[in-house]
Amino acid sequence: MSNFYEPALHFHNVNYSIDDVHILKNITGSFPKGKITTLVGPSGAGKTTLLKLCNGLISPTSGEIYIHEKPILTYEPVELRRHVGIALQSAPMIKGTVFHNLALPLELQGEKMPEQNAVEILEDVGLDKQFLHRKTDDLSGGQRQKVSIARTLINRSEILLLDEITSALDRSSLHEIEELIVKINRKYGVTIIWITHNLQQALSIGDYTWVLMDGKVIETGKSDLLKSPTNEFVKQFVQGGEE
Repeated sequence: MSNFYEPALHFHNVNYSIDDVHILKNITGSFPKGKITTLVGPSGAGKTTLLKLCNGLISPTSGEIYIHEKPILTYEPVELRRHVGIALQSAPMIKGTVFHNLALPLELQGEKMPEQNAVEILEDVGLDKQFLHRKTDDLSGGQRQKVSIARTLINRSEILLLDEITSALDRSSLHEIEELIVKINRKYGVTIIWITHNLQQALSIGDYTWVLMDGKVIETGKSDLLKSPTNEFVKQFVQGGEE
């Protein structure tokens, strides 16, 4: 991958083990600031573990992680969550209304969210104000994912982690979420790190791509590397077309 970019997040010789199982092995590389980097690879490659390391949900067994060239361990947990948001495939919600869910990040910091601010955030993700007081149980999969992403915008996170957020959606909702993520990236300059099993999505949405296999990063570069990978294992993976 080219060195002519500013890293938003950098891994240096990062390892992660649990119960004597070596899950991530000597991971070194940078995620460019303001760009979309997709993570692809077979199931069990270590993609989700790597994502959890990015916002301190877990800590590396060895090695260093830097956010904007500052060691991740120097961030207080609340400060770190403000810098690095995360949206998951399951789009977990607390019981109640959409407003309750949007207000949660500020409530955890002892602050209140004005309803007008919540309406503006909803509009950012393509939902109008009628959704504000709708019960989350009544939302479709695509609507839940939009609310989940809206919630990450409350803190104006500089880095957004996405874990298979479109894999359970129908084609129409999938395209809506893709367009939303590209919009957020371009409008706010948010750095996106996106795990996807959809290689076409990685190719079309990603600026850069990391390919993980067996806990190792085996190829990185601009996302069009998926069209003509140089690594034989990556070739086989891409030709398989799915995890």
